[in-house]
This record gives sequence, structure tokens and C-alpha cells, in this order.
Amino acid sequence: MDLLTDRYGENISGVLSCFDRVVIQGTLPGFCFAGGMSLFLSRNNIRIFDYPRFAEPLRNALRDNAELIAKENGLEIDFIRKKNFRKEKRIQDIIKSRGDHPGLVHIFSAMEPCQSYKPWHDKNTHHTYLKPDDGKCLHYYFYFIDEELGLTYVRVPTWCPFRLQIYFNGHNKLAASLLNHGVKFSLMDNAFSSVSDFGLAQEFSNNFAVDPLHSKLNRFAEIYCPVIKQFDLHYHWSIMQAEYSTDIIFKRQQDLHNIYEHLVRSAIHSVKPENIATFLGRNLHVNYKDEIGNNFNTRIEGTRIKHSMGSVSIKMYDKFGLILRIETTVNDVSFFKHYRKVEHRDGTNSNKLAQMKKGIYSLPALQGLLMAANRRYLQFISAIDDVHAGIDKLDKISQTVVDNDRPYKGFNLFTEEDQKLFESIASGEFTISGFQNKHLRKKLSGKNSSQISRQLKRLHVHGLIKKVGHTYKYYLTKLGLQVITLGLKLKEMVVIPNLAGNLSL
Repeated sequence: MDLLTDRYGENISGVLSCFDRVVIQGTLPGFCFAGGMSLFLSRNNIRIFDYPRFAEPLRNALRDNAELIAKENGLEIDFIRKKNFRKEKRIQDIIKSRGDHPGLVHIFSAMEPCQSYKPWHDKNTHHTYLKPDDGKCLHYYFYFIDEELGLTYVRVPTWCPFRLQIYFNGHNKLAASLLNHGVKFSLMDNAFSSVSDFGLAQEFSNNFAVDPLHSKLNRFAEIYCPVIKQFDLHYHWSIMQAEYSTDIIFKRQQDLHNIYEHLVRSAIHSVKPENIATFLGRNLHVNYKDEIGNNFNTRIEGTRIKHSMGSVSIKMYDKFGLILRIETTVNDVSFFKHYRKVEHRDGTNSNKLAQMKKGIYSLPALQGLLMAANRRYLQFISAIDDVHAGIDKLDKISQTVVDNDRPYKGFNLFTEEDQKLFESIASGEFTISGFQNKHLRKKLSGKNSSQISRQLKRLHVHGLIKKVGHTYKYYLTKLGLQVITLGLKLKEMVVIPNLAGNLSL
């Protein structure tokens, strides 16, 4: 448990981490790029300038399919004309009247931007081919309640190359699993307000099986985009967007209200760009060019603080005044690196740290990385929230420790050497992959291998780092994370400003 949940344990009914919003994109191999489509037309003896004539019957077939599905379910397709129309609000109103039993809920249609191609003849090379083009086409949104995924939608463009978009909510998926196993729960919107067995719920959430999801996505494609059958192609499914939340569910609204404003204000003033990078397991280099920073706003639902780094963000906000939610959102999963099998050009492969692949089979690894990001953020604000407990631990590590009759002096954050050491081992790139002697030598210039080894031993006997068995790799312990986070922040936010104020007098 984190310091925050330890401290307020009697006021908390449970903690649950789960995928929230998941958006998956389906592309047809050979159709998704202009070159691939040109090659397909050539192989099937279709002239490049006949591409529109090739695509029109497919568009009409998808329109007919949507009309047939609507008729079979006694529905009218709802064409959206307003830009600010909220589909989710309309769907919730329909569910209130129809009930939440499985089946088709509603169908929307709308004219929206879509990927397209246009025939092109290059007068210099005398080659004729398709070029990427932007356009608009009719899209269908099929909203339905799936027995396993809960409320889901499939977005189908009616123009080739038929790039699908499928959305589901991980909380609804987890709710279906709990229901099937007889576990009692209460679900408010996309959050659990109570669960009879939080441990079992977390176990279900952690066991994210991709194979059944893959099969389900293929079935959705066959039902809602049946034109692909004539090409003998199967969709490649990739992660378009994923949100992963860690919810701390309080027993009473007043209990969360008493600490929430302090947590938010502390985060506003204490979270710096380098901290955001650390939460996400990255190192903030001087040549980093993407956007990074904090954003605080007040909504109808309450206040929210958001920390962004490129395509990834971490948010903290309350839901219904009862749930403290930490949520990490990623729009490009290749932002993250993890250990995986990498195939080399010579045909060999090895396990190494590499960018995450975008395919849906990266979801279990992504789940682990996003959960770790949430917990690092929670540990950070926990350390800031309970200053007195942290000060006691800071005092403890300042004392000399004897190990095998050899003394190891304590740590003093007011010395430049110890501060640099703490800042180095807390670097973002070490939070996922750990660190070794050679890594610290690069951070602490002027230190040789023997000197770094003594520092590692000193950190180890004070309980701040742990060694991975049969390796030369170290990680920060829970104590190390709490003490280093709070120690550096106390010096930056409290001690130095107070000293500056006293000196000015």
C-alpha cells in the first residue's frame, strides 16, 4: 500500500487499477498506404484512374449493410448534423429507457474527414499511381452492449481503405467479469464506488487476455464492415489511445474533501517537468522538444490537474466527490520503452529495451507501465502529503549504519555530493530499467567504479535501493522513493525559501 492509503486506510474502502478508455484502430494490410493500394489495383488489372469506380460499389454495400442492421433491430439511423452533438449523452438516455441488456443500442451516421487516395500521373517519370488525399465520407457509429466488453462502438467509414475505430471501456469489461463470477459491486458512470472483493477485482483486471479480444474485434469487422470478405484480408489491430486509472475509493465524500484540495495544491506547486518524466519512466534531456508541463482547471465536476509530456499525460481529479482518480493517458504507445524481443536484420533476435509496438498484443505490457506510472505519481503526492512521517524517515537515514562491523555514514541533503547522488538514482530512465554502476558513473562525473560501488553499498544498507538477484542492476525501494522524493522537495519548497526569507531580514 502507498503512504496515502496507509495513512487514510480507515477512510478508504478500496483501491482499484483498471484500463478505462481504450480505442483500437483497424487497418487492412495492403490498403492502408497509397503504394499498397496502387499495387493491389495493378495486380487485379484495375486502372489507377478507375479507383473511384472500384470504391463506389463498396461504399454502397456498406450503406446497404447499415440499413439492413437498423431494420433488423427496429432502429432508425440517426444522422448527426450539429457539430457539438454529444453521442454519449444520447446513448445514455437510450440505455435508461431500453435497459443495459446486451445488443445493439443505436446507430449514428455523420459526414466526417477520412483518409482517401486520388489518381495521379507524374509527367516527369511517366508513372501513374495513387496519392494520399484528405476528404470526407459518410461514417457509421454502431453502439452496442457486448456481453464481455460492455458498451462498445464501432466506427465504420464508407470509403476505402475502411480504417475502423473501435472503442470500449475497461471498467465495463471488468464489471462483466465480476458479474459472471458473482462478485457484488456498484458502478457509477465509469468508476466502481464499491466492490465486495477488491483483491479479486484487481486480479481480474490484471489478467488482460488479448486473444479473446482479437477474435471479438475480427467478428465486429465482419458484421459492420462485411466488404472486406471479398478481398480475403484480415484487419491489423493497433492501439490508438489508452487510458489507465487508479481509483482510491473513499467511504464518505467528506473524507476525500478533507484532503483533496491540499493534494491538488501540493501537486501544482511541487510537480516539475523532471518529475513528470520520472512518473513516466523517462529522462528529461536538455534537447527534449515536445510540450511538457502542468495544467489546472476547474470543471463542473470539480478541479483537475493534468501533467503532460508529449503524447502522454497524467491527471488527478475526483469523481462524485468520492473517488480520487489518478489516470495516465497515452496517444502513442511507442512513447514507452520496455524489454521485449527485437528481431535484427541478420535474422537473429534478442531481448532488449526498445520502443513499444503499437499492436494490441502490447496491451498487457502497456498495462504494467501505465499502472507503474500511476503508482509513482501516487507515491510522490503521498510523500508530500505526510510530511511528518517523511521527516522521521529522513532523520533515520541520516544516522550511521553498521553492517558486518563496518560503519556506513548517513545521508545529508545539504551536501552537494549526497544531493547529486539522490537526484541521479531518482532519474526517470532508471524507474523502469533500473541502474548499474556504469550508469551512475555517467551521472556522477569524476567518480570511478570503486567509489560508485561504495555509494551503492551505502544506499543498500540504509534500505534505499535493492539489488535484482544474479544481476548487477539496482532499483529504488519503496522507502527510497518516499525519502528521496520528500527530501528533495522539502529542501526546494520549504528549507531554501525559509532560509532565503531569513537572510532577507
